[in-house]
Amino acid sequence: MKVLVSGSSGLIGGALLARLTGKGLDVNTLVRRPAVNGRDVRWDPAARSLQGGDLEGFDAVVHLAGESIAEGRWTDAKMRRIRDSRVEGTRFLCEKLASLARKPKVLVCASAIGFYGDRSDEALDERDAPGPGFLAGVCKEWEDACEPARAAGIRVVNLRIGVVLSKDGGALAKMLVPFQLGLAGKIGNGRQWMSWIELEDVVSAIHHALVTDSLEGPVNAVSSRPVTNTEYTKTLGRVLSRPTIFPLPAPAARLAFGKMADELLLASTRVEPKALLATGFEFRHADLEGALRAALGKDSA
Repeated sequence: MKVLVSGSSGLIGGALLARLTGKGLDVNTLVRRPAVNGRDVRWDPAARSLQGGDLEGFDAVVHLAGESIAEGRWTDAKMRRIRDSRVEGTRFLCEKLASLARKPKVLVCASAIGFYGDRSDEALDERDAPGPGFLAGVCKEWEDACEPARAAGIRVVNLRIGVVLSKDGGALAKMLVPFQLGLAGKIGNGRQWMSWIELEDVVSAIHHALVTDSLEGPVNAVSSRPVTNTEYTKTLGRVLSRPTIFPLPAPAARLAFGKMADELLLASTRVEPKALLATGFEFRHADLEGALRAALGKDSA
């Protein structure tokens, strides 16, 4: 299988390259920087610049590129970049893929559980409609932007990724310092649901989507055991052997993080991975404490 991967410099993309290469796949990267070797395909999604012929010959495409949602305050300009990097970039790529003489068989395009919005205690799966909020709107448009590829007969998987656990990046990496200093605690009332997945399982889910012909459309990439923020806080404190007695009240979270707080820290999203489980996917880290210990290199208690 010859695979093209965008977003390869990110947390998930870097881990995916190592996994696919280790499995003997022929992996190439779609990059915005100048190409440095024969495996780089250069594009500029903002300028809609890419030679269509450069995409010929791939059996599969994994599209992970997008502006970070966790870096910097959500100004109007930042929110435009978050949206446009996902929606316009994906639409441009899918139009190019649809125009190829030899199209890839499958496109796995990242999405996020932000699609569901803040839904309190409601248990959600792939059949549920998008929820309220900025991220939900972005995710809906992001997935819709794949339509040119889908209409051209390419099998499209929209992987709705949850909170990724890794010490090397993402939410967990940002939390480590206050937790290690014993200065952390629940956020808001702590009752909001957090749907998480360990990095190794995200990569496995992407590979599963590439090779499972029956998997198509929205797919939740989350553990089958979501937790509340209170449970997550206590578990991470236990793994690190640190107290978790300093809560972050909702008003303080909004003051510190602005609009991001309501969408990422205080929103409650309780998601089930029904499509993955129905196609035989097995999580290596389904339990939160085991996943945190694996992510942080901690021995089991």
